[in-house]
Amino acid sequence: MNTRRDIGARGEDRALALLQKEGYRLRERNYRTRLGEIDLVAEEGEYLVFVEVKTRTGLDRGLPREAVDTRKQRRLVRAAYHYLNAHPEEARPCRFDVVEVTFIGSGAPEVHVIRDAFQPREEDAVW
Repeated sequence: MNTRRDIGARGEDRALALLQKEGYRLRERNYRTRLGEIDLVAEEGEYLVFVEVKTRTGLDRGLPREAVDTRKQRRLVRAAYHYLNAHPEEARPCRFDVVEVTFIGSGAPEVHVIRDAFQPREEDAVW
């Protein structure tokens, strides 16, 4: 039986494979701070991209991207600030992407990349 963690890891694997195929270069995976976790930190062109991967095994709870609500966005932004403070050499334009992975039945999962999925708000900054 697959646990939530197993399904999430499989989703991250699929997301990473697609992103790399599209030219993203992985910098870190599962970057953890006391402020939250960033699933993937990658480069794409001039951008440093903070990626949230949401995986579902069905659509009964809605689309995966719908789980990246305001509260989750705030945690991602704060974790991204932490990453940038810890890695000043990475300073460059940044964006937040969401990758949704849906496993339905035994077929190949559907994977969608939502580039620039949201913008950080000023009140989310942590200094």
